[in-house]
Amino acid sequence: MEISDLQLLFKNHKELSLFHRYITNEKIVPLLSRFKTKAKVEIVGKSVLENDIYSIKIGNGNKRILMWSQMHGNESTTTKAIFDFLNLCISESDIANKILDSCTLCIIPILNPDGAEVYTRVNANAVDLNRDAQSRAQPESVILRKVFESFKPHFCYNLHGQRTIFSAGNTNKSATISFLAPAQDKECTITPTRKIAMEVIAEMNSCLQKIIPEQVGVYDDAFNINCVGDTFQTENVPTILFEAGHFHDDYARDITRELIFISYLTSLYYISTNNVEGKNYAAYLDIPENKKLFFDVIIRKARLQKHDKETVDLAFQFEERLREGKIEFIPILKKIDGLSDNYAHNQIDAEGSVISNLEGKVLEIDSENVFVKLNNKEIALFSK
Repeated sequence: MEISDLQLLFKNHKELSLFHRYITNEKIVPLLSRFKTKAKVEIVGKSVLENDIYSIKIGNGNKRILMWSQMHGNESTTTKAIFDFLNLCISESDIANKILDSCTLCIIPILNPDGAEVYTRVNANAVDLNRDAQSRAQPESVILRKVFESFKPHFCYNLHGQRTIFSAGNTNKSATISFLAPAQDKECTITPTRKIAMEVIAEMNSCLQKIIPEQVGVYDDAFNINCVGDTFQTENVPTILFEAGHFHDDYARDITRELIFISYLTSLYYISTNNVEGKNYAAYLDIPENKKLFFDVIIRKARLQKHDKETVDLAFQFEERLREGKIEFIPILKKIDGLSDNYAHNQIDAEGSVISNLEGKVLEIDSENVFVKLNNKEIALFSK
């Protein structure tokens, strides 16, 4: 498939009612009826706060793929891309029909509806569901396990979103999309099961490199049996972690959403048209490992007070906050100086000017700074 064809499919099937970062049950439930003629839509359980958890089963093929999103409630980009992909699935397009003739998909669009509602990573009991795979103390974890056991997938897609801090290796390149073929033992052995997951990731990476060269990373594969991906991998089901990250100035994650859609389409088409045995896994090993080298804003060569002779660098990270149904990005000062090895999504050269808060006071670590004063001029650190 040509990149231009994939991009056109996204444009034609993008779900316009879902946008920005705040995606909840309230926003997806009105869409579910659209798929009922071609898919089985059902409530598979209830969350801690008795919110419905839905699954959508579509396709008639022998290859079964289980996908779940918003296990962390504030990671919604992959959910938006799910509905873009589902719109394609009901379009009767050749590529959709090919996938659905070969595969059956079971998709849980929001596993953690309570966390999604209040825009938190954890569920209503303040538990990270991605560390609850073994104890399964939370109802959401029990539901995912029940679906896993009844559906008996051949592949699992564990869909997440990542912070803006990650670089693709030790480079000034943001890790816009990241993947992982989780380990299935403490030695991180490259097992036959992992090789299958690696091969699928390598195919997605090959496609993405044509759009975002050097902006794909992989995560450290340190083994943690409490993580869902590691658990499913130990049970010999090839599992792929997807992480939707940051593209320049794309804080709404619109560009990343398109890239995730393309990743879904590329990987599912590959699975549908190939007997994936893991023979072509080696290219996965060439993908750089993510590093935490980015801040949202770095102000270089600033003076904290007028009498300072030396300049410093200041690093700000945005904190995402839900306010009146919208996500706001609040710049927080995280580090002063020692930033020679760090990069920024937005870099400002103070050229020796004095920096302060709007009251003219010295900036302090962990302080909120939507605006700063630089040479007595107000500077917005985040622009919508």
